[in-house]
Amino acid sequence: MSTVYCGVDWAESHHDIALVDEQGKLVAKRRITEPAEGFAELVGLLAEAGDDPADPIPVAIETPRGLLVAVLRASGRPVYPINPMAVARYRERRTVARSKSDHVDAMTLANILRTDMHAHRQLPADSELARSIAVLARAHQDAIWRRTKASNELRSLLREYFPGFLAIFAHRDGGLTSRVARAVLAIAPTPAKAARLSTARIAAALRRAGRQRGIDALAVELRDALRVPQLRQEALVEQAMGSQALRLLATLDTECDSVNELAAATADAFAQHPDYAIITSFPGLADTTGARVLAEIGDDRDRFTDARALQAFAGSAPVTRASGRSIVITYRKVKNDRLAAAGFVWAFAALTGSPGARAHYDRRRAAGDRHAAALRHLFNRMLGQLYHCLQTRQPYDETAAFFEPLTAAA
Repeated sequence: MSTVYCGVDWAESHHDIALVDEQGKLVAKRRITEPAEGFAELVGLLAEAGDDPADPIPVAIETPRGLLVAVLRASGRPVYPINPMAVARYRERRTVARSKSDHVDAMTLANILRTDMHAHRQLPADSELARSIAVLARAHQDAIWRRTKASNELRSLLREYFPGFLAIFAHRDGGLTSRVARAVLAIAPTPAKAARLSTARIAAALRRAGRQRGIDALAVELRDALRVPQLRQEALVEQAMGSQALRLLATLDTECDSVNELAAATADAFAQHPDYAIITSFPGLADTTGARVLAEIGDDRDRFTDARALQAFAGSAPVTRASGRSIVITYRKVKNDRLAAAGFVWAFAALTGSPGARAHYDRRRAAGDRHAAALRHLFNRMLGQLYHCLQTRQPYDETAAFFEPLTAAA
């Protein structure tokens, strides 16, 4: 029997299935729904086409996540997530009429595997624990971004009618996101209410925020600062802005709680992973950042052929564009944005925890790199070391990392 390839055009309410043989001839097609009955139809369709547990039919789909992908992965079938932009380019190879339908897209996906399966990456075989860490780490990262957005919105509003409050907490740890700042703003959303606050009420708010030491002294300091004369909006306008600030504060409180709870859940799950000790042995990688790195690179050791492939995936490896006599070396714009963001934090934190990392950064700066470029170069080097340590199952060694010649892969 000839080899068969499967394409799945994913949609919210249904999925179109197309099976083609080695010559590109349509073997079977079907529209299924996502419940269990729909997956049973897909399994039956694959079985009729010659699906064998020892040699399963490969499946191409435009998304790497979702219930259908999860059950396909659990069934042991090779799944190839194809970028929708790539599917569009492949579609244009077969027609110039710009026609499009769900069935045509399913056929296109199947033919991508038939002609160019070697050029596409199979969904990595990460462990269940690694996938659960990825869910938590990404949710934690998203919560941090939402917290930043909520904090910026609140800060913009306070600048319009209560800049004195921003000045009080501008140089305190956490700024507006600190529990103390949020607790005080909850009882003093306007300059008028802030000027009438008593020391006892401020102290009570500090205790609710979890403050345990220096409460009375801080309460007096905040009371005096809140009573400093400042420019004011009209009374009704100020009151309306105070109401708006309380609503934005409620959103910020929710996001701050989400960040804390997800951070704890991520750290607990990450500590159970076999790679925990190796990853956290690197300077700058603790529970949170280390979990983000693991979430994006996974624990499938065959996912990346070498360190250079991982560095390209992270966007830390430079890109060379050569045409005629022109040669330009730039940074990568197409990359895993989450891993790149974690890498920036990792490299920045490593500057204070690793003498070798600091010396490497200083050398790059002396060579003319800007701050971001020097950090990216440092991240690129340390990511190569992480790849080597994970492959060889050994912890980070400062001497080997920065005072011995690196291999070409690192």
